[in-house]
Amino acid sequence: MRAYRCSFIHCSNYVFSTWRCSQVNVLDFRDVSILIQRKSILRNLSFEIPKGQFVGLIGPNGSGKSTLLRTMSGWLPRAKGRISLFGQPLESYKRRDIARLVSFVPQDTVVDFDFSVRDIVMMGRHPYMSRFKEATREDLLAAKRAMSTTEISHLANRAVTSLSGGQRQMTFIAKALAQTPKLLLLDEPISALDIRHQLHTLELVRQLTSDGLTAVAALHDLNLAARYCDLLILLHQGQIHGVGLPKDVLTPSSILEVYEVHVELQQDPWLGSLSITTINTEEHFHNS
Repeated sequence: MRAYRCSFIHCSNYVFSTWRCSQVNVLDFRDVSILIQRKSILRNLSFEIPKGQFVGLIGPNGSGKSTLLRTMSGWLPRAKGRISLFGQPLESYKRRDIARLVSFVPQDTVVDFDFSVRDIVMMGRHPYMSRFKEATREDLLAAKRAMSTTEISHLANRAVTSLSGGQRQMTFIAKALAQTPKLLLLDEPISALDIRHQLHTLELVRQLTSDGLTAVAALHDLNLAARYCDLLILLHQGQIHGVGLPKDVLTPSSILEVYEVHVELQQDPWLGSLSITTINTEEHFHNS
């Protein structure tokens, strides 16, 4: 766990954290609300994301995680509030400038053509390439480094349609890294993977943040979120229910209120992270 100063603000039944950093935050949301087709999706969100943190977005299906990620990427206009990216208003950036700072790996990565892995990764260099001009040496090196980082160099000439789920996921993470971003956004990056590839993906993201990248990922597995993430943002019905360290956000009362399940919390003796075990509801009430 990387160190940073953190203080807590208690508001009603919710717990919020604020961070004091000597440097400009990567993202700063202030009272942000999002409407889609006149329907309120996110309401009054306020939080900060410091540099070099692995932030997990958690919450039930439909709580607004994907919408929040798309908002962070600059693709969704806000109904109200203020968003700052590296200390500057998000709307002050040109689309290409945002693409050089922020990369986004969506949940569904459908490819209808037999592009090679190298072709897909090179697509991450589009924000830097001029139209109708060949890739530069810098573009090729960035793609090569991204494939090396994700350990898929041996797949460079393979058709992406022939890959396993884990290999495909690493290919699109490599594409995102080829953009050489400062902020990496991932929408449920492990939802379709087996446990081995889930751990490999999260270990990679954690290593990248240790090297200075900032990452925000929507996650469903609370145990893995508690194990790998520095900070958590818990969403419930389009609002923030809690922001802060995993041990402060994932409490029995907050999990019961948001997920409607009873849990028992322990510290994993081997990993040191929070361990969450669900309790059979009928058994819980019978023993109460």
